[in-house]
Amino acid sequence: MPPLRCGARVFQSLRTSPLRLSMTSSRCYSDKSDLADIFSMIGAPNWSVKSLLPNPASKPPPSLTPKELHHLLRISALPQPANQEEEQSMLDTLESQIHFVKEIQLVDTTGVEPLPRIRDESSDAIKEHTIGIEQLKEYLAKEKTSGRRGKIQRIVGVKNDCPDGIVWDGDALQSATKTKGKYFVVEIGS
Repeated sequence: MPPLRCGARVFQSLRTSPLRLSMTSSRCYSDKSDLADIFSMIGAPNWSVKSLLPNPASKPPPSLTPKELHHLLRISALPQPANQEEEQSMLDTLESQIHFVKEIQLVDTTGVEPLPRIRDESSDAIKEHTIGIEQLKEYLAKEKTSGRRGKIQRIVGVKNDCPDGIVWDGDALQSATKTKGKYFVVEIGS
């Protein structure tokens, strides 16, 4: 069997893992029983990000010219390189990043549903984040409609001067260790 490319090895290790993933239109989320499988899978990685970077011994032909680099820097409003060494360093860095992206693009993602967002979409999380009429009743009671068009206005209530329950006595120097009249005193060590 020919050796797999590093990006393909990553996907292959995920595909053959004991973690069961659903490739259908419904989402599958891990539960507590799958946590042991997940920890065993990520506990000992079988690849490294360094394997996705280009081999420094074999230098592929450059895909960016210095002219293209200067154009990218200009349209990005970034400073131009000060000298030839800095320009070469920027070109090498960009080459490395382009190689990294190309290696990631080699991963076979057929049958893998795209991730629309990164958040918990389990039924419990959806239920927790769903706002219903029960949660809004308190706030709807503080509104009234007025005028021909039924413009919604907030009913002005009693101002709460101490929402955290602590009444402030107005003495800002109360917690100061040393004062002089109405000022804090800060001693500076020599």
